[in-house]
Amino acid sequence: MRDIKKVAVLGAGVMGSGIAAHLANAGVKVLLLDIVPPDLKPEEKEDRNARNRFAMNGLQNALKAKPAAFYVKDNAELIEVGNFEDDLEKIKDCDWVIEAVIENLEIKRKLFEQVDKHRGENTIVTSNTSGLSLEKMIEGRTEGFRKHFFITHFFNPVRYMKLLEIIPGKDTDPELVDFIVNFATWKLGKGIVYGKDTPNFIANRIGVYGMMKTIHLMVEMGYEVDEVDAIVGPALGRPRSAAFGTADLVGLDTFLHVAHTVYENCPDDEERDVFKEPDFLKHMVENQLLGRKSGAGFYKREKDPDTGEKKKLVFDYKNLSYREAKKYDYESLKAAKGIHDVDERVRKVVFAEDRAGLFAWKVMAHTLIYAANRLGEIADDIVNIDNAMKWGFNWTRGPFETWNALGVKKVVERMEQEGMNVPGWVKEMLDAGHEAFYVEKDGVLHYWDPQSKSYKPVPRPKELIILKDLKKDKKRIVASNMSASLVDIGDDVLCLEFHSYLVPNMNPIDDDMVDMMDKGVEEAERNFKGLVIHNQSENFSAGANVMLLLMSARNKDWDKINDIVSRFQMANLKLRRSKVPVVAAPFGFTLGGGAEVVMGADRVCAAAETYMGLVEVGVGLIPGGGGTLDLLIRNLEGIDEPILSNLPFIRNAFETIAMAKVASSGEEAKKMKFLRSNDKIVPNRDLQLHVAKQMVIGMYNEGYEPPKSVKLHLPGLDGVATFKVVLRNLRQTHQITEYEEKIGEKLAYVLCGGDTHISHPLSEEYILELEREAFVSLCGEEKTQERMEYFLKHNKPLRN
Repeated sequence: MRDIKKVAVLGAGVMGSGIAAHLANAGVKVLLLDIVPPDLKPEEKEDRNARNRFAMNGLQNALKAKPAAFYVKDNAELIEVGNFEDDLEKIKDCDWVIEAVIENLEIKRKLFEQVDKHRGENTIVTSNTSGLSLEKMIEGRTEGFRKHFFITHFFNPVRYMKLLEIIPGKDTDPELVDFIVNFATWKLGKGIVYGKDTPNFIANRIGVYGMMKTIHLMVEMGYEVDEVDAIVGPALGRPRSAAFGTADLVGLDTFLHVAHTVYENCPDDEERDVFKEPDFLKHMVENQLLGRKSGAGFYKREKDPDTGEKKKLVFDYKNLSYREAKKYDYESLKAAKGIHDVDERVRKVVFAEDRAGLFAWKVMAHTLIYAANRLGEIADDIVNIDNAMKWGFNWTRGPFETWNALGVKKVVERMEQEGMNVPGWVKEMLDAGHEAFYVEKDGVLHYWDPQSKSYKPVPRPKELIILKDLKKDKKRIVASNMSASLVDIGDDVLCLEFHSYLVPNMNPIDDDMVDMMDKGVEEAERNFKGLVIHNQSENFSAGANVMLLLMSARNKDWDKINDIVSRFQMANLKLRRSKVPVVAAPFGFTLGGGAEVVMGADRVCAAAETYMGLVEVGVGLIPGGGGTLDLLIRNLEGIDEPILSNLPFIRNAFETIAMAKVASSGEEAKKMKFLRSNDKIVPNRDLQLHVAKQMVIGMYNEGYEPPKSVKLHLPGLDGVATFKVVLRNLRQTHQITEYEEKIGEKLAYVLCGGDTHISHPLSEEYILELEREAFVSLCGEEKTQERMEYFLKHNKPLRN
């Protein structure tokens, strides 16, 4: 039985150190090696620290990386640094060796010659090359090496980018590929695509073509940089960085290197000239206008000498200078902003007849044709191409999914009217009476395969559970309203799904969700083994319905606010006291009320990328749905009560809430006590619902008993007085405002149990009552209402 216990990463640059960090996130020991610095002083030549300097710098850069490379910085302790001269023989004890040195064929070949000598007999060796030829890299290597070698191309930043391109060689053992694929899927959270040994593989081949074509069309059609980005970003289902923002993020030198790789190595590419950069791009690289890493690229920020505020400037390629960025409000773009459905949004822009629509159509049409022409060359099917673009370039839809949404026949007719060369296999598909690249048959998604001239099932992991697909069978929908549903996900497990109709990607907690929480527990206790709380939008839940609270506060409807808070508190308490197991499966933003729902569950199956926190102070409040109680309980767990003073533990809860701390990962959420040590972290969101479901079944089969109610011994007014002294000092030193001091005092009163004594046990319901009273009273404060208004207007908390 193979296992991955230790991995060697060769090369400690941005990619190598990022790969090492993410392997450490998976709990794997890592040997991170790089060259010995060539400029060592005579006295440093025997100094191991000096000889390991490049690898150590790579580790330090990973520790300082933004966004963070590690789930928690403690994971860096799993990484050992070294150098190629002194430590390469250590790879014999590694299960996997990943090469990530500079993109130079000769350097890689020389390194593999040494790896071939030192690797263990069963050690897997892969390259992280972004586009060099696999066969050329391993010329002259032994049969055993070739059998154990293939390409694993990670994308940067490694922790966050889902894509992992796998390119096997002609001698690669398929079982080894399957083994690494399984490890990368479950332990590293990767989405796998299979490419071919061609320059730049799949994602970079199509993605860089799309960006270069966008640049050439911009010049030909007389558009501006910021104008183009306004068109080819979210309006077309692409990331906010759009085209030129993405180039700045990647680095213009890196971007052009990838383009040159295609130009130099693909002489038969019908669009080869697109990969040649225009003169202004050469000028930018020569003048170190490389993007974010140099401080200026297509965009830069400068402080206005008059106002002191930072202005966003954009590069004007016509006169090689910068000007202030503008906003472009074409009718199609304005209409697209209000459309949540990405397919409808893209149709709205691509088929528009305004200036934005004309450019969007040109870029889209050329990109779709190019992707279709690459089928068979870079990948065997359209599914791998679509997934590569979604996971590697953050497109919401891949090129063939987009073409499907636009209407294949409609798009082809317009292409031909405009004299574009539509790929033959696409026209053959249409001529055969098939008008879609993807169709659903018997509830299973199929894709068109030109080779067999038939539809084939889209490959999916057997553990993948898609709520949208399950709900097509109406019998599985146990109950539903505008904001939430109860879905039978099989094996006698019920799922509570949030799907806000107001803000679909954020799922703020509202009355309909609270109603369904109540019904979910009741239904699960009657007819199911347990309940999972999960959804499959962009974020689990980013808080409560601030608009409803503000309207009620402005109307001075305190009874309504009290009722809203009380119902939410009781719904979360009901989760915890359920007679059947309740497992929450959060991901993405899990803030405020969303965090309170999760903390109400008995167990949690969190995605590794879960950003969890009680952030209510940002709108002038404290947690009102039981979050104050839950965090207090977690910080006091394991303490024998009553004790003389538990203030240090209460202080941890106070600081977490008062400073609106947000965990940057599921692992950090454990350290901050939002999650417990026995909660599970899942790196791959695609598998999260399956794992949560198995947790429910396991808890049920063990003979589930709900947790007992907690009695708390808290310091009362003595504790409150201590917090008041600290808060007063913070205000007098201008670290907090007078109003923030007031919020802090109310929070301290709740956490310390109000007017009590540490020897007197307090019930959970009593703390909830204190929490509710503080919440409602703060809603009545004008400054809280001002903060709510600011948040709703700017989508961020007011900073004083």
